[in-house]
Amino acid sequence: MIGSSHNLAEAQASGPDFAALIRQIAAGDQQAITTLYDGTSKLVFGLVLRILGDRSVAEEVLFDVYTQVWRQAARYDPARGGPLGWITTIARSRAIDRLRSDKPLQQEDELSATTASRETSASSPETNAALAEMREIVRAALAHLSAEQREIIELAYYSGMTQTEIAAHLSLPLGTVKTRTRLAMMKLRDSLKPVMEKSL
Repeated sequence: MIGSSHNLAEAQASGPDFAALIRQIAAGDQQAITTLYDGTSKLVFGLVLRILGDRSVAEEVLFDVYTQVWRQAARYDPARGGPLGWITTIARSRAIDRLRSDKPLQQEDELSATTASRETSASSPETNAALAEMREIVRAALAHLSAEQREIIELAYYSGMTQTEIAAHLSLPLGTVKTRTRLAMMKLRDSLKPVMEKSL
């Protein structure tokens, strides 16, 4: 814990002005979330990984952390603590929530897979029409991404490439690919949220 506190203090002393970046994020600045991610994600990932003990799950939670930072940046209050303290509090909370919910999620995934299998074998014209409509909505959401973000998402989801393969294919650093993927997924979630809420 002492080492963790030391790392936190050191990052705050030597890093960029994270509080200013959070203000820029609250104003919708996408470059600011990239800069904040680059400056803090290593520390945050270490914390999340220690709690969860699973690298792949920790990477998913890390994405959720910065999605929450993006959405709640306007709520950050410097009077209540430093920016890194705020981010790590979010990270700890998300990691603990994931730890508690993992078992129910696995059961839900198994149920969803069984249900999906049954629905596929008995698909109706109405189901096919709904799926076609959803594909169009997703295509429209993709059109709102930058060309760089869209390229990475298409390589991942349509070509089935991993982030490492995408980095090699595009001659980009892996960190850049990961950052663009996370930003793209944030934008897609925001674009699709009204549609998903309407369908519930």
